[in-house]
Amino acid sequence: MSYTLHPIGLINSPYQEKFGIPRQPALAPSAPVSLTLLPPYNQADCVRGLEAFSHVWLTFVFHETLARGWQPLVRPPRLGGNSKVGVFASRATHRPNGLGLSLVELKSIDTQQGVTLHLAGADLLHGTPVLDIKPYIPFVEAKPDARGGFVDGPPPQLGVQWQPKALADLQAWHTAPAWLAGLIDEVLAQDPRPAYQNDPTRVYGIRLAHCDVRFAIQGDTVLVLEIIPPAQN
Repeated sequence: MSYTLHPIGLINSPYQEKFGIPRQPALAPSAPVSLTLLPPYNQADCVRGLEAFSHVWLTFVFHETLARGWQPLVRPPRLGGNSKVGVFASRATHRPNGLGLSLVELKSIDTQQGVTLHLAGADLLHGTPVLDIKPYIPFVEAKPDARGGFVDGPPPQLGVQWQPKALADLQAWHTAPAWLAGLIDEVLAQDPRPAYQNDPTRVYGIRLAHCDVRFAIQGDTVLVLEIIPPAQN
């Protein structure tokens, strides 16, 4: 059997590439993410009553990794990138059907021109196709005593230090989003590097909100080196 699925909406996100996206939702609450529904689902009746819920589940497609197919064993970053687990014991992107599931905070719903859901804590790439929305129901879905396996607890946090040039770059970018500095702190504190990379001399770069952020990691500290705004990259 096979099934045909159609996106109900598309994600607008400051995450412009996979590198740097938090590995779980809710870890970077400063990221302003929205979901714009597509016709014929962009009518107010489709979301009537949804504003009463604080969080929603999003079912989406890992659209940028579908072409790479799936694999039975994966290397979760939480295990240092060396140990393997089965694909169904992970949230890896390389899955048989390329589907993801994310629990996000619903901040507001705009139905003035179509339907747009404003979200917080989403870990979704810009342009991600969303297949379904379901309200989160705490009394049946919150399980405080559940076992978390090898991800039982939040990831370790690194200290983040802004270098003078990066601070000057941000101040000189007069149209920089007000939330950008906080998002950079949240993203880099989670150490976005692959688990096998630990070179203190290497300069890394991620794209956030259409700017390039250059950084290095020395020990337990992230050094924010440079911010290159859109007009210069």
